[in-house]
Amino acid sequence: MAKHKWSFESVGGVTRVRIQSAEDIRHLGELDKKMWTVLSCPVNGLEISSDSLSLMDTDGDGKLRLKEVVATAEYLCGALKNVKTLFEQKDELAVENIADEGIKSVAAKLATDGVVSLAAVQAAIDGVTIEEQAVPAAPLEADVIAAYKEKQAEYAAYFELEKLQKLGLAVIPEETPKPGMTEKKFQEMGAQIAEWEAAKAAAETANADALTAAKAEFMPLRKLLLIHRDFYRLLRNFITFEDFYDPEKKTIASFEAGTLIIDQRACHLCLRVSDPAKHDAQAPLSGIYLLYCNCESKKLGKSMQIVAAVTQGDIQNLSVGKNGIFYDNEGNDYDATVTKIIDNPISIRQAFWTPYRKFGKWIEDKINKSAAEKDAKAFDDMTAKVETAGAEGAEAPKPAFDIAKFAGIFAAIGMALGMIGTMLVSVAKGWVTLTWWQQIIVFCAILLVISGPSMVMAWLKLRRRNLAPVLNANGWAVNADAIISVVFGRTLTDQVDFPIVQAPQLEEGMATWKKWLIGICTILVIIAIACVVLHLCGFCFCCFSFH
Repeated sequence: MAKHKWSFESVGGVTRVRIQSAEDIRHLGELDKKMWTVLSCPVNGLEISSDSLSLMDTDGDGKLRLKEVVATAEYLCGALKNVKTLFEQKDELAVENIADEGIKSVAAKLATDGVVSLAAVQAAIDGVTIEEQAVPAAPLEADVIAAYKEKQAEYAAYFELEKLQKLGLAVIPEETPKPGMTEKKFQEMGAQIAEWEAAKAAAETANADALTAAKAEFMPLRKLLLIHRDFYRLLRNFITFEDFYDPEKKTIASFEAGTLIIDQRACHLCLRVSDPAKHDAQAPLSGIYLLYCNCESKKLGKSMQIVAAVTQGDIQNLSVGKNGIFYDNEGNDYDATVTKIIDNPISIRQAFWTPYRKFGKWIEDKINKSAAEKDAKAFDDMTAKVETAGAEGAEAPKPAFDIAKFAGIFAAIGMALGMIGTMLVSVAKGWVTLTWWQQIIVFCAILLVISGPSMVMAWLKLRRRNLAPVLNANGWAVNADAIISVVFGRTLTDQVDFPIVQAPQLEEGMATWKKWLIGICTILVIIAIACVVLHLCGFCFCCFSFH
């Protein structure tokens, strides 16, 4: 027998198998396990019906594995004459396409114009009725039975203690409340209630079993229709990740939970978080800037935790505690609050400014810390003086200033200032010897030295952004990289795009080339002014040092 030929394509920068024909599905069991993008995924928490996935999960462990996907493909090939209809992803089937005669006979009863739909099957299941076994009437009023159950343990303990007291083995305290009935009446009532509850449970179980049996004839057809609708979508998210990388986004990936609106941007790549502890270990390896949010909808009475990927824009306004709105795939909105941030580069432009932002924050923290320390010291000195004056009635004499004690300090300070001055003189002399264009080159080189390492690291990380660790933290077994390139990343986050509002005096507008020319000239003027200022400062510093 000739070996089946598979088609391959580059999806998300990785070569993957493409499932595009009925023969591909028939030979799915022959596909090399190493070529599958996913080896297992959870049954719950995905955007594919959990009913369908649970039917494929034959061992019922909550995970759908490679072997179960292959077994589902074999089931469909046996139940359908034409497997190609799986690519339509519809929850309806032509009766003539059903190969299993038992399922086909049931479908024929429910079909309209030779086509049976999942809605028709569900209506038939909901409409099943049976002749129910009568449930025996309660021997007592409902409130009496409730009161008996509430006091049952208490009364039983009292009667047991009473027996021990008659034998001289215990004494009932006088303050212990007595039951409002005799032990015999208590036992008779208990026997009546127990007998009734047993008969009621037996009748309800028999009715449930009869109803399940009556619905059983429709269940194989329901299973076939559910899997017929969702199996090809599962393959697109299991073997190729086509739904995730689809540029037109006709169908969202099975793990995409909705959209987070925050800080004037829409983050479309949002996933539910099933195990926060696993995310702490795995998610930082993704190289993606991630926002973890608690989402709550009081209207629906639901809450969830999500993680959103930020792939465009700046980050200075994003912080723990910031609020946003999360919309799930059904359009329901949730109040979202950022609880944790995993900081990774978003763009090279953002990385350029990172050293300056960190330096500015460092200076701000130092100033705040110094101010706080001085304030605390001044307060401590003031309170210490007040306490001393109150205790002794007079201020203690100040010690005389000892010049010898501080001579070493003054010498060290002088030496440090001398070294700094020498260094600045050397820099200034070197600067003034440069021509204007050399000064521009040096100025740009300084910027490059400061921002270059950050930009290089960002470039390397952006090339390695990988969704696989985040999916692994959610219980997936991802067998291949899920790279998020810079170009693809731009499609996962939308930034606000306001229309250009012109001032009244500029209503006639300005040509685009003029705007670019003005912008370039402005930048050149700023650089020139900076170089001139530095040149004059260096020249003046040299003259001052010379004199």
